[in-house]
Amino acid sequence: MITRDTITRIMDAVRIEEVVGDFITLKRRGANMLGNCPFHNEKTPSFTVSPAKGIYKCFGCGVAGDSVKFIIEHEHKTYPEALRYLAEKYSIEIEESEAPSDKQIEEKNERDSLYIVSSFAQRFYSEQLLETEEGQNIGLTYFKERGFSKETIERFQLGYSPEKGDALVKASEAQGYLVEYLQKAGLASDKYDRPYDFFRGRVMFTIHNFMGKVVGFGGRTLLSDKKVPKYVNTPETDIYNKSRILYGLFQAKNAVRKEDECILVEGYTDVISLSQAGVENVVASSGTSLTVEQIRLIKRLTPNITVTYDGDAAGIKAAIRGIDLILEEDMNVRVVLLPPDDDPDSFVKREGADGFIKYRNSHIQDFILFKTSFLQEESKRDPVKRAEAIKDIVDSIALIPDAIKRSVYVKECSHLLDMQEQILVSEVNKIRHQKNSKKAGAPVEDSPRYVNEEVPEPKEPILPASIGALARQERDVVRLLLEYAHLDYSDEWKVAHAILMELDEDETPMVDPISEKIVNVYRTSIQEESLIPETHHLVSHEDPEISNFAIEILQKPYELSENWIKMHDIAITDTQFVYRKDIHSSLCRLKLERLKILIDETRNNMQKAQDEGDELALVEQMQLFQQYIGMKQQIATALGSVILPS
Repeated sequence: MITRDTITRIMDAVRIEEVVGDFITLKRRGANMLGNCPFHNEKTPSFTVSPAKGIYKCFGCGVAGDSVKFIIEHEHKTYPEALRYLAEKYSIEIEESEAPSDKQIEEKNERDSLYIVSSFAQRFYSEQLLETEEGQNIGLTYFKERGFSKETIERFQLGYSPEKGDALVKASEAQGYLVEYLQKAGLASDKYDRPYDFFRGRVMFTIHNFMGKVVGFGGRTLLSDKKVPKYVNTPETDIYNKSRILYGLFQAKNAVRKEDECILVEGYTDVISLSQAGVENVVASSGTSLTVEQIRLIKRLTPNITVTYDGDAAGIKAAIRGIDLILEEDMNVRVVLLPPDDDPDSFVKREGADGFIKYRNSHIQDFILFKTSFLQEESKRDPVKRAEAIKDIVDSIALIPDAIKRSVYVKECSHLLDMQEQILVSEVNKIRHQKNSKKAGAPVEDSPRYVNEEVPEPKEPILPASIGALARQERDVVRLLLEYAHLDYSDEWKVAHAILMELDEDETPMVDPISEKIVNVYRTSIQEESLIPETHHLVSHEDPEISNFAIEILQKPYELSENWIKMHDIAITDTQFVYRKDIHSSLCRLKLERLKILIDETRNNMQKAQDEGDELALVEQMQLFQQYIGMKQQIATALGSVILPS
């Protein structure tokens, strides 16, 4: 088990904007940061990150949490795995108070071992390329012929696998690595009587995950023998899933964010040549069909994709095949087709980065309009093919979640196809209706599509009006406790001490269960450890009711604008500057709500005593009633309020 001290060091080090920023693009909005929610599809950003409070909340779908919870939910990790992920990101050494279970050790060692042997293989291939005669004569010569500089070779960690069948196996064994892990990492084959290298006599392209860890390789043969596959990739392993990896994304992610555009190409050398020329916001699907997971990787960084493929018939069809998936993810997709017999690698070598950008700017097309023109050209003079082409185009338009975008495309395509707009509208609506009808329990009308299952929000219990008001006031006190616990309330006490003393003096149990839970967390920590809990302990608390409530309280959908003072010369005082007054007022109102209930109870008791003719009980209840009314008036005076007769 990870020690509490280690967890504290991790939580003190993490920056929520950096953690979330690794996965989605955030833009500054006052004190907070804003982006598109990664947990549901949305057109207007509602995912808010608060660097000051270390939490996030989506005001669209309601998800919320801190850095740990984000990694748990987004990367599908357990709590300990998320802590280890953050510890590694911020170079924090983990201390454990108890030995983990055998199963936990085995699972962690398994994945760690695959990463370790993959990293070793990368270093081995690089050394073979740069430091051996075979590697220099074959591999390095090839890369130099492609125009790759030494810096580019190092940046993309290119290498060479020697022809000898067990070179990597023997080198690994000499370093103490088990062949078993080479086989599990897809680096060695066990189909012969002894282990053999999976890659032999090939130039090597290293494949990294989003965080930069080596997870696999692509190997290209330099033989002209058509019986030998030109490219061979690492088979699927526990750390390499080709449908979730984009080649070059690790190197390109900062440029993609900066340019707010991702250029998608087909091959390894296309990425490397463009990047070396200065067009760095480029990734490749590495010859595989584009997948939803790959598209969502890009969507973390930008909603804009430019598909750049070869200008031959195969390139055009490849562009069309993958783009429907991009449209369905509500991304903006454009197409650049290069001249026939050109690919991005050859084009940028001949024309340079400026030539590539100039060509891109003059030939870039919106995908739907590009597809319409292309299919129309292919099907002219053939009514059957023309009808099929129109159906294909309508299918693509129907995938677009945004109703306004669909409307614009329908209008444009009706002109290009010389068809009545209403016919296209009718067909699009029919397709969307059929698609929605297939979703179990899903409404036919358009609605946001959530990646995670939608869970109905828990309903608040129905309480009597007086009890409900008291519960709301208790939550207000807890809000102040969460927000200002560590600030000074007086020369002697912090806010947490002052609030707890007031609550303890009253000796009245709280009616709101979650408020009682949170107060007890503070009470226990102060009594047993003499420590006021940090906010992040509540935000990441193991009890989901506590963590969800803490996040809900701390994250607000609005903030004060600086323009009040800058443009209008109106000074608006934020609550953090008047917290003592706010706390005093909230505690007084809590007492008022409790007194209201006591007054109502006393009034009922008076009526009961009168009905039963119990004069002694009636006198006692009348005295209590007058006492409570007097206390109520005193609190009202302190608050500056006017209390109407009860």
